[in-house]
Amino acid sequence: MRTRAATTMLAAVLLLALTACSSSDDGTDAAPTGTPSTPAAASAPAASATPAATPADAAELERAVRAYTAAYFADKPDTTYGMLSARCEERITPEAMAALTERAVGDYGRQEVQRFRIDQLSGDMARVSYGVGLPKFDQKQQPWVREDGAWKYDAC
Repeated sequence: MRTRAATTMLAAVLLLALTACSSSDDGTDAAPTGTPSTPAAASAPAASATPAATPADAAELERAVRAYTAAYFADKPDTTYGMLSARCEERITPEAMAALTERAVGDYGRQEVQRFRIDQLSGDMARVSYGVGLPKFDQKQQPWVREDGAWKYDAC
């Protein structure tokens, strides 16, 4: 009984952590552009500047976010766990991910990204905002990192 309660509590805490940046109170969203924004300071070249993001980088990032979200709401914990950054893999167990994806699809059914915007993209780091049509799961400035050539979820 204690194990079940602990597992349920862990799943609830992880779900809260995954959706912590989920919604704004003002109900407004900036129009999705699908392209990265460039801060003013980034327009001046620097001696050790990170390579500029390309349209291919942006497309790969969007594909990763859409694939992660689709797998999350299709109860595919192996896929979602495989898309976690190394840092997040240290904090989220495969069992916890399985509990999260099972609950998400059980409570909300299949969902897919309906709106997507790259807020920041610089080298191997990015922040994205997206939603599936359920305000509880709206993501704002969610961090993603590129590891070994693949974009990984890093909001843990």
